[in-house]
Amino acid sequence: MTMTTTAAIEVRGIEKSYGDLPVLRGVDFDVAPGSVFALLGANGAGKTTLVRILSTLLRPDAGSATVHGYEVTAEPQRVRESISLTGQFAAVDEILTGRENLVLVARLRHQGDPGTVADGLLERFRLTDAGGRRVGTYSGGMRRRLDIAMSLIGDPAVIFLDEPTTGLDPEARIDVWEIVKELAAQGTTLLLTTQYLEEAEQLADRIAILRDGRIVANGTLAELKRLLPAAKVEYVEKQPSLEEVFLALTGSRTEPTTEDRS
Repeated sequence: MTMTTTAAIEVRGIEKSYGDLPVLRGVDFDVAPGSVFALLGANGAGKTTLVRILSTLLRPDAGSATVHGYEVTAEPQRVRESISLTGQFAAVDEILTGRENLVLVARLRHQGDPGTVADGLLERFRLTDAGGRRVGTYSGGMRRRLDIAMSLIGDPAVIFLDEPTTGLDPEARIDVWEIVKELAAQGTTLLLTTQYLEEAEQLADRIAILRDGRIVANGTLAELKRLLPAAKVEYVEKQPSLEEVFLALTGSRTEPTTEDRS
């Protein structure tokens, strides 16, 4: 099937239940090509279930969805060829080195020169010096950067990031934000699930709020803010955020050494 829609992701009436428990109750939204779409929701709202459906890991009970122009249930292989998925926990092999992880994935995706692909990604994600070390020695931020680097092999058109900064410290989280912004600037479509409001504010072109299995709001940040009454304007001196204080006091944005992590 050729692409029949201008949307990179198109979701219509998706429903999913686990036994008698409805998780998704008719979800609809579109994601424009080359944009960052944030799906906000509390734990249990259905975010991960929806990502699993869109990435062909789970079949919906009703409704339809296309990713990069391919229907997720009718053409799952085509969808898989067009996407990459980074879950809540880094899917890396801790026994292998960082470079070996990348080479392995490059071979699985039939890249012509896996070693060159791996070296390029190590440099891009500031992991060259750690490339020869076992991943079991990496910090959480380094593992997440490696995980996202692995997801880029093969240049997928659409990337799903399911709560990619959960459990990361502020410095590592900002690293992930910069990667997302860079990918979007290069034309990659990203669907990001998160519980962090600031993360959606920083990254998303459009934001959808999922509650009890339904989209209850969908729009740009400015559009969503207009849903609430205008705030009373008062002069308040801006104070630095805790994150700004943390980064200022900890100095350069470099990964901690093994001694720092112990």
